[in-house]
This record gives sequence, C-alpha cells and structure tokens, in this order.
Amino acid sequence: MSTIKIPYGRTHLEAVIPDSNLIGVFDSSLPDASGSQHENVAAALDSPVDSPRLEVLAAGRKSAVVISSDHTRPVPSRIIMPQILERLRRGAPDIDITILVATGFHRATSQAELIDKYGEKIVAEERIVVHDSRDQSSLVSLGRLPSGGELILNRLAVECDLLVAEGFIEPHFFAGFSGGRKSVLPGIASAETVLANHCSEFIQSTFARAGNLENNPIHRDMLFAAGKAGLAFIVNVVLDHEKRIIKTFAGHAVRAHEAGCRFLSASCKVTVPEAADIVVTGNGGYPLDQNIYQAVKGMTSGEAVCRPGGVIVMVAACSDGHGGESFYENMANAACPMQILKRVAGVSMENTVPDQWEFQILARILARNKVIMVTADCDPGIIKAMHMEHAFTLEQAMRRAFELAGSAARVAVIPDGVSVIVENIN
Repeated sequence: MSTIKIPYGRTHLEAVIPDSNLIGVFDSSLPDASGSQHENVAAALDSPVDSPRLEVLAAGRKSAVVISSDHTRPVPSRIIMPQILERLRRGAPDIDITILVATGFHRATSQAELIDKYGEKIVAEERIVVHDSRDQSSLVSLGRLPSGGELILNRLAVECDLLVAEGFIEPHFFAGFSGGRKSVLPGIASAETVLANHCSEFIQSTFARAGNLENNPIHRDMLFAAGKAGLAFIVNVVLDHEKRIIKTFAGHAVRAHEAGCRFLSASCKVTVPEAADIVVTGNGGYPLDQNIYQAVKGMTSGEAVCRPGGVIVMVAACSDGHGGESFYENMANAACPMQILKRVAGVSMENTVPDQWEFQILARILARNKVIMVTADCDPGIIKAMHMEHAFTLEQAMRRAFELAGSAARVAVIPDGVSVIVENIN
C-alpha cells in the first residue's frame, strides 16, 4: 500500500492506494529552495538578463509603476517588492512609485490580503492601486492586438516613465507559462481586452496548452500588449512546493521570461507511461486552490493523461466558492457540459462573455471525464450544480472513484497539477 499526499489549503490530504493499482506519483524535478531567498533575488537584480540594472534604468526617471500579482498568486512579494523599491530609489531618490495590483478579471484584493502580501510597512507607506478592469476612467486605448481585439490598459502603467513587474513563472493551462507579459495582459487590461484575448477560438487552439509558447495565439497577444505598454524590466521567480524561491529571473521583459520558461521546461515535464483510469491531482494548495475557477487549472493535468470515461479526483479547498458568477451560472444553467461546448464554439471574439474560457475548459474536461471535487470548505451544492461530484475527504473520493472505474483501476497521482507540464499520451 502507498500513502499519497495532495496539497490542500495550507496543509495536505492523504489517502492509501494499493500498489497494484498505482501507476506512479508524478511530480516536477524542480529542486527545493536553498540558501537565502533575499540573496537569490538580490543576485538576479545585480546581474539582470539582457538589461541594465534596475537602478540604472531608474536614473533620471520621475515616475515608476510596479505591477504586482494579486491575492490569487503565491508571489513572495514581501521578499521581492522591498528590493525593487530600494533599487528604484537608489537610482532616483525622488522617484514617484505606484504599486499596481494586477487583478486582471479577478475580484479586488482586500486590505487584509494586501497586508498579508506586502506586510504592514509597505501597505502603510507606499501608494498601492488595485486595478479595476471595468473602471473606464482608469483605462486608455493603445490600438489593436494582433488578433484584432482592442488593447485597453491601465492608464497609470501606460503614462509612467518606467514600467516594472514582479511575478512568478509556472506552467499555465492556456498561456503556456505564467509570468512576464501576463502582468500586463490580463493583469492590468480592461475587461474588454481580456475577453478578446481569451476568446473561444483561442482557447480551442491546440497550441494554447501548458508549456507551449510557439504559435500560441494567446501568448502572441500578451507579448504585443506588454511591448505596447513599455514593460521595461521584470523580476520573476520560480518557486518550490513550499512556495520558496528556487531561482529568480530579472531583467529584459521578454528575455528574462524566456530564460525562466526554459529553466522550467527542463524540470517540469512529466510523462505518465499509460492512460490512467483515475487521476488524482491538486492545485498546489493555498493560494491557488481558493476557488473552483482556479482549480480548473489543475484539472487540465488530469485531463492530459486520463482515459476517456475515466475519473479525475481534484483536491482543492475552494474556500472562496466557485470564484466567478458567470463561471458558475453558465455551468449550472446548462443541461450538460456538451451543451456548453456547442454553444461556446459559435461565440465570436467580440461576444466573449466573462469567465467563458474557464467554463469552456471545464466543460471540455467534463464532456470526457467524471470529476470528483474533494473539499470540506465549499458548499457541495455548488459543486454538484456544476456537473461534478463532491467528496469531503480524499479517502471518500477514492472509494467513489474505484466504484466508477472498477476495483482494478489504474491510478496516476499528480500532487500539484499546476506545477507540471504533462505530456499527452492519449
């Protein structure tokens, strides 16, 4: 018998699986963090990729905006942000700095979440603006994206003298990788721009998958947006399973991000040797498993290796509920997932609705596989309304999964579905 552990909130859940059923536990080969995280960031800032140091870029500038990831991302801003601020002021002591929280299409970050993210000192002493994708007064148009959608971004970022971004890089289920250009689009884009970039046609593209940037139409628009915004410098980190910094990539907005993506690609690809009857996966725990919306990301790793008709057991606390009204309503009001897919396939870019990409991907998964959501922190009624089964514990979910797939079912375990690039063997 083998005991498996899946991250859940700030802890983990366990279950026992017979060795005869277990295909294996598949995780990235990323090393654990070692040494000082502060020194890791400082070293990258001292030797940026294809760019002058940040303090050199800041010299002579009157204003700077630092785009910062929101509450749904595990970016260690308490470590990164103070160093960015110090470097900017080292180069320009009187520079006017704004921290712009990149909420994208998410809800606003709360005051308590800001303090948790940055610490009381930064929240008390720095100017922090939480981006609102629907506040027309704070937005400005920069023309058209390569795809044809209008590029509308936060005015603060566009009009500052120096635009910087902090973030982290991990596999992303349709943008290829997070980080870099994603701070701009969707991070500080208008709702209209986000909707155009996340349209049905792009989500359907076989190039819009985890670990792939080449010919990815979503990535192409994001790169263009970051260039038009003038993103000059990034500080992106790669994290281990404990959300500690393994490596920092600072410097040129494109080149530093590419370096981080190459580093991840070498460590995060996993191959499951056979199609699984049951896949057990998770979303890496807090903060990315706060709602069902985000949990779809982890499910896509299960989708890649689960046989048609198989079962995906998804472990995520979902203490924040479904994570999006449109996401929930479109799932709950459909007779079945296939109905959603047929309807969304005919939606043009300009008619994309909020959360369409998320319910499109969830419907794609559910049209092929049964999903059991494991959580003791979310209303089971929400989960069932969205065409999934619910289990309070991982043990309960595994019993149900074996009922559905058979006692001889072959099980693949991917503890953190958002940290790996799963090779599709089906």
